[in-house]
Amino acid sequence: MTLDDLRVFVAVYEAGNLSAVARALSRTQSAVSQHVKRLERETGLPLIERRPRGVVPTQAGRILYQAALGGIASLDTAMRRLAELRDGDGGTVAITTGGVTVRHFMADAIMAFRRRHPGVTLDFRSAHSARRCVELLHGGRVDLAWITLGEPPPGIRQRPVLDLPWVLVVHVDDPLAARDVIHPEDLPAIRHIAHPENSSSRQRLEDDFVRLGFSPPAPVGVADWDTAVLLAELGIGHAILPALPRLALSPGSPVRAVPVPCLTPLTVGWAVREWSALSPLAVEFADLVAAGNAR
Repeated sequence: MTLDDLRVFVAVYEAGNLSAVARALSRTQSAVSQHVKRLERETGLPLIERRPRGVVPTQAGRILYQAALGGIASLDTAMRRLAELRDGDGGTVAITTGGVTVRHFMADAIMAFRRRHPGVTLDFRSAHSARRCVELLHGGRVDLAWITLGEPPPGIRQRPVLDLPWVLVVHVDDPLAARDVIHPEDLPAIRHIAHPENSSSRQRLEDDFVRLGFSPPAPVGVADWDTAVLLAELGIGHAILPALPRLALSPGSPVRAVPVPCLTPLTVGWAVREWSALSPLAVEFADLVAAGNAR
């Protein structure tokens, strides 16, 4: 049994398809299968069941998967910390999240962390979706992921930090800007600026529209949260956004944020492989972000 065997098995377990893993790793399907077979010989148990449209794990496979995730995560963390000791680095904390969330959720924590640890590198890796963030976690390329939380993916631990209600950001000249709240019957008629296609916030919002009994309105544009606010300022459309910590609008702002209480709040927070496998620096940064958003 080798570490490479375990890494390939984890990839097969998560993809549910040998050929997909072979393509992702630039190997033949036969080579991928040999890694799994070697583990099956070692354990004396079948780990996956081959089916016409892929593979599914056996009970033994599920047990090995959970153990392998923890072991690989701990080893990856240890190797990174050993490299830092070897190279004389102060250390690195690798974080993945969406492109605009650092400003909204982490700015104060970053400043506090830098004052405490000026020699430590904060390595931010932007990802276009929560799924991509989780892939970076599984691959051992980051320590922490700040994502929209839902059902935890296999092998991932989540820590909720903040529930964000929804607001409608509209130009002050728009009739909806005079409302105290936006009601469900108002939503189908809005000129909707959609979130990026693969984002969790877009999926949650569309699910809520369906829950309320109507289809999401046809978008007039697609943009991230900050760009959507700018488009609303220009009168291009309406932006339905989470009530972001740094969204505070001044009295003279050309837009107004009107609460949309009929929509389900969005829960955001940290995702990791194993909290116990994180370096003390990574835990400290996660705690600083959580404390800053709890105020």
